[in-house]
Amino acid sequence: MAANPGFQISLDVRGWPVLVIGGDEEAADKVQRLLEAGAKVTVISPTLHEVLRKLAASAKIIHRGRHFRANDLEAVILVLNTIRDDRELSHSLMRLAREQKFLIWSVDQPDVSNVVMPAVVSSGHVRVAISSSGQAPALSGFMKEDLERILDNEFVAFVDWLGQLREQAKANEPDAEKRRTLLREALDGFRLLGKVQYPKVWLDQRAAVGAGEKRGS
Repeated sequence: MAANPGFQISLDVRGWPVLVIGGDEEAADKVQRLLEAGAKVTVISPTLHEVLRKLAASAKIIHRGRHFRANDLEAVILVLNTIRDDRELSHSLMRLAREQKFLIWSVDQPDVSNVVMPAVVSSGHVRVAISSSGQAPALSGFMKEDLERILDNEFVAFVDWLGQLREQAKANEPDAEKRRTLLREALDGFRLLGKVQYPKVWLDQRAAVGAGEKRGS
């Protein structure tokens, strides 16, 4: 199947019901991200990761200690299926998503998902999503690690300062064009500079291809 680049958006789930199927470490990671985004989370799983047990005990999530049922989908806008080894469930969820018009993501199963979960770099208020359109998921993880090192605590403070400057400009400068000029000037000199360092196996491959082309010419 050809790679699908998708249409990148950021989904506002504040106050909306979201269903997570599964209770392992993958589910715990996704639930924590959903809670940070303000979603109302229900987890369906006979067993729970320790993190999820604590969240359920503190009433931060709803837990139903059983397997998925179709009526669990009532009013949800998004379903995250973290169960890898049940293709029948994944296909069933995809059919239901088409019928009931909700978004579905099944871990490591893009053919039965209508959304993609990119690797996300979080640095203060900034979010950078990285996707290889399913061609090289591991590459997204490597890029995430490097960007997390680049977008450090000073970057977080810089973004906070920009936010404060914007609020001050909105309060003190009624002219919209002057506000935009002020904020652009505050960013004058900012650049995100980087260089890609490729692995030796790739450089050797490129060299071999180049040598072959020279012999064939």
